[in-house]
Amino acid sequence: MSQVLHTPPPASVQADPLDLPELAARHGLSVSGARPSLPEYVRQLWARRHFITAFATAKLTAQYSQAKLGQVWQVMTPLLNAAVYYFIFGVLLGTKQGVPDYVPFLVTGVFVWTFTQSSIMAGTRAISGNLGLVRALHFPRAALPISFCIQQLQQLLFSMAALFVILLCFGVPVAPSWLLVLPALLLQSLFNAGVSMIMARWGAQTPDIAQLMPFVLRTWMYVSGVMWSIAATLKDTDLPGWAMTALQCNPAAVYIDLMRFALIDSFSASQLPPHVWAVATGWAVLFGIGGFIYFWKAEETYGRG
Repeated sequence: MSQVLHTPPPASVQADPLDLPELAARHGLSVSGARPSLPEYVRQLWARRHFITAFATAKLTAQYSQAKLGQVWQVMTPLLNAAVYYFIFGVLLGTKQGVPDYVPFLVTGVFVWTFTQSSIMAGTRAISGNLGLVRALHFPRAALPISFCIQQLQQLLFSMAALFVILLCFGVPVAPSWLLVLPALLLQSLFNAGVSMIMARWGAQTPDIAQLMPFVLRTWMYVSGVMWSIAATLKDTDLPGWAMTALQCNPAAVYIDLMRFALIDSFSASQLPPHVWAVATGWAVLFGIGGFIYFWKAEETYGRG
């Protein structure tokens, strides 16, 4: 019985694997969610400026839609906070001693601080709290923390009307220095937006940061002279000069003091840190531009995982 030997066919020569990046580029395809260049990213944001402002306005309108007093709470909330702080710090702890026009001083500090606090808290949850929107639609993710800062700015502008009434009721006259509110708010808004974008990136990577932020912000509030005058309270203490400068030049205190200087005639230039406008501009540029670039560098990671 003969045995037929079957010689195996020669091994087929495998074709070289396709060069997928080259093939994609040949047909005009790009990576989904890839980070654009920085100039292109800015251009995309500018093209969506109407969405950013509309989104901010819609969030502000919906914020108190379930409350019977509605948008009145935009003004009532910081006013009630100021009333509580006045009783605890001004009356019980006596921080109003040596501070002329203490009520306008306190209300201005509370309103300006609330703007920074709310912007940072909203920015921390900007990505992690809107994952459905981030994963469903393609748009520059920086639009979210920026829109939340615009929302808080809109709320502050509503509150400013009540602040002007309080100033007039306590005998603070209208003065040309009130116009300084505009550049001070512009610099503070740029600073807030930058910090919000930094926190948005951290919050997207580690959502638990949102639980820690209230404690960090509360500590920051207490050292920023919201309820007490840094210059008046610490002038006769043995605090080292560098510590006094650090307290006066911390960004929250700088923007609060600029607003007080603009609005309250008894708050003189001697209570401001040296070169205060340069310091305020430096903080705004450092965090505004730096925070934007820091957020942009992680653009392709948002909504993943």
